[in-house]
Amino acid sequence: MAEVTASHYPPGTPCWVDLMAPDQQAALDFYRDLFGWQGEIGPPEFGGYAMCTLNGKPVAGIMKAVPMKEGDPTPPTVWTTYLASADADATQAAISAAGGTVMFPVMDVGTVGRMFVAADPTGAVFGVWQPVDFYGAQVVNEPGALTWNELHTSDIPAASAFYQRALGLVSAPMEGAGMTDYHSMNVDGRPVGGMTTMEGAPPGVPPHWLTYFAVDDTDSVVDALVKAKGNVLVPPFDFVAGRMAVVQDPQGAVFAVIKTVPM
Repeated sequence: MAEVTASHYPPGTPCWVDLMAPDQQAALDFYRDLFGWQGEIGPPEFGGYAMCTLNGKPVAGIMKAVPMKEGDPTPPTVWTTYLASADADATQAAISAAGGTVMFPVMDVGTVGRMFVAADPTGAVFGVWQPVDFYGAQVVNEPGALTWNELHTSDIPAASAFYQRALGLVSAPMEGAGMTDYHSMNVDGRPVGGMTTMEGAPPGVPPHWLTYFAVDDTDSVVDALVKAKGNVLVPPFDFVAGRMAVVQDPQGAVFAVIKTVPM
């Protein structure tokens, strides 16, 4: 897994994840019980956005899914990966120039930072975060925290070209990793994420970014998730990086859990 330190995120590096869910309080309760997060519904001026912490440090966000305007459908229940930027406006322009689609343009988030949401040319949605007072997750690669972000795409060459041009992410096949069609996404020569095909995805699932959370026991976490009315999409299995599973929370958000092994 990536050797990411939670004190500085070079541009292009996944730096934050957040969840949009119809029942925000139920989501807060679920992830508290599953990962030990603490969080509560935030102030109205920030849309009630909840900053979740692990051992007192920010680890992820949870917000209520609401239509952008009256008559719009409720947004899907999803985890969103945010990539770091030194200049959100310049990154937004670069994304458009590289063939991406800006879904929600750059906005200020109080004094903590600037953000926007975009989709790559294959349709995978992601966020971009320019830090001001807040740089992103302050604990990573520990049980209950973010440990990996992985793009599932229908066109690896197109996605590779887009992310390199728009965000400086350089992809390369992971030779000898025991996985076919798997690429690392690198910043300054260091892997910060992965990229793979849509092979094996259920019909109708669009290209997307998958969030991985570290756990100390994959099987016990999956058991706890099932007891809490979550759903298992890919049961626990062993591979070169550790033991992982792909799951859904009770409201349908998909994520992965993994107990890593030393690489």
